[in-house]
Amino acid sequence: MSAETTPAATPAQPASLRNAVIRFAGNSQDGIQSIGGFLARLAGRTAQDVMTYMTIPSTISGGPSIFQVHLGSGEVVHEGDEADVLVAFYQHSYDGHFGALREGGICLYDSGEVKELRTGQKHVTHIGVPIAAATIEAIGGSARERGKNLFVLGLVCAMFGLDKEKLVGIIARQFGKKDESVLRNAMLAFDAGYAYQVGDLEKFQFAPGEQEGEKRISTDGNQMLTMGLLAGGVRYGAAYPITPWSPIMETLRSELPKYGGIFVQAEDELAAVAMALGASFAGHLAITGSSGPGLSLKMEALSYASMAELPLIVVNVQRGGPSTGLPTSVEQSDLLQAIYGSHGDCPRLVLAPRDVEDCFYIALEACRLTRKYSCPVIILSDQAISSRIEAFPEPDLDVHWIEPELNLEDPGEGFAPYPLGRTTRHAPPGTKLSGGKYPVVTGLEHDEWGHPSGNPKMHAEMQRKRRQKLLDAAAEFPLPEIHGDPAGRVLLVGWGSTFGPIRESVDRLRSEGHKAGCVHMRHLHPLPQHIGDVFKNYDKVVVVEMNDAGAYGCGQLAMLLRAKLADPRITSLTKTDGLAFRIREVVTGVEKILSEG
Repeated sequence: MSAETTPAATPAQPASLRNAVIRFAGNSQDGIQSIGGFLARLAGRTAQDVMTYMTIPSTISGGPSIFQVHLGSGEVVHEGDEADVLVAFYQHSYDGHFGALREGGICLYDSGEVKELRTGQKHVTHIGVPIAAATIEAIGGSARERGKNLFVLGLVCAMFGLDKEKLVGIIARQFGKKDESVLRNAMLAFDAGYAYQVGDLEKFQFAPGEQEGEKRISTDGNQMLTMGLLAGGVRYGAAYPITPWSPIMETLRSELPKYGGIFVQAEDELAAVAMALGASFAGHLAITGSSGPGLSLKMEALSYASMAELPLIVVNVQRGGPSTGLPTSVEQSDLLQAIYGSHGDCPRLVLAPRDVEDCFYIALEACRLTRKYSCPVIILSDQAISSRIEAFPEPDLDVHWIEPELNLEDPGEGFAPYPLGRTTRHAPPGTKLSGGKYPVVTGLEHDEWGHPSGNPKMHAEMQRKRRQKLLDAAAEFPLPEIHGDPAGRVLLVGWGSTFGPIRESVDRLRSEGHKAGCVHMRHLHPLPQHIGDVFKNYDKVVVVEMNDAGAYGCGQLAMLLRAKLADPRITSLTKTDGLAFRIREVVTGVEKILSEG
């Protein structure tokens, strides 16, 4: 917790805070994700900033789980290296996460479950609360332990002086549509926790939130991607369920019919991408999506999309791999698959959002680019961005909304969908063609009308035409902005959910006397044309990414940058433990690289 510079706190004057990291540790059945989400949504309604982090088991039966909430009065860009407060529901929760508690932190634990405390290892304030027993007493014996998450939420609300009225409103909206007894029991548990008297529990008060003036929302990356796709004009799609992509699919299934569209759950991944391509050929902006294993299965049809030059958006919410790997953990190991996974030379564009808010805008950009270049555009999100909650200004849909229209107008005399000198534009079935020649869409190499052709010169010309899309896009993509020093000892480069930890790490390195900067890559393929100009003013360029260094000692983005620039200053800092980067890991890793020369 970082405190304001204020006079010493008294019982009547709670200590003033700028930020705090609260970690709930229990089992997935305990509802800790729910109360963490309530706190995150509260931040969006109180001008505070927030970022969450959670781990959940990949088994149906559930198991140990955490939900961490980083609340701040000012900007919050990372989940928090260490917890200021740990709430441990069980002995295994305490044992597994005591090490994540900072020196001088507070551990609230269920005194009915946690019996062995580590009192000699670090200075921590231990406070035992009979969480389960107090919840049963508040609700009644028939409740067993259900509702203890709401009891803890009330306890935390009182401890940090949170806006009780707004928090109660959030709880009421969550449970109000259920049976009246559910909401009643939830409020009984919350009120009992809020009123529970803990003798040694210090009270805190957040400084006023600084994010005033704009209407703000709190949500996760999957929801913002979905909103961006809808705003960008997507009306058709098909997919197959897989973690952590499935929430996007489920939301599109419910929302697209409201806008005259449809989303189909297909029998498998290949059928899904084929259905989406059918909608695309019919003149609609379409989407398919999956995670790493499913993207592999779509590759044959993605090759067809590149050859036929059909617009298509593909969302890949990355998780740990290979194979079925780590379904509920984070990794950034699908970059090379996204670029090169298909057979032959298959041009496609690859983008990656940097945070939850950016998911909306990266989806809008994907919609624009796939229309412009008539080729697949792959969005590489990841498990961390997909599930974490952040607070930010609500996008203005009046500005960004695109209402798609099916264009069946006659394209005119001499129409050919694959002209060698221009970008492909298809005439959907049903279009009246005055020229008399009807185009064909095929996976075979073809001439300008789409008629199959084995002519060697035609194949080379068509390949050059498809390649030109990448060159044009590279010239269009802007250079990433530098945060920190514009020249110096080291430049950190990242993509995806590493944005916050890298940015905070640069601030730490600079505070320690290093001349450091960082950039974050949203356009991964093709790389911006003059990306080397950003690197030239630094002694070292360290690419921070969550994938394996492999046989050549470089992560996947670092490998691409070295291939493009042939720059020996580019090196890698990688990890593959399924967890997001901590600031301490980045700073320590960079300092080690610098010390090695």
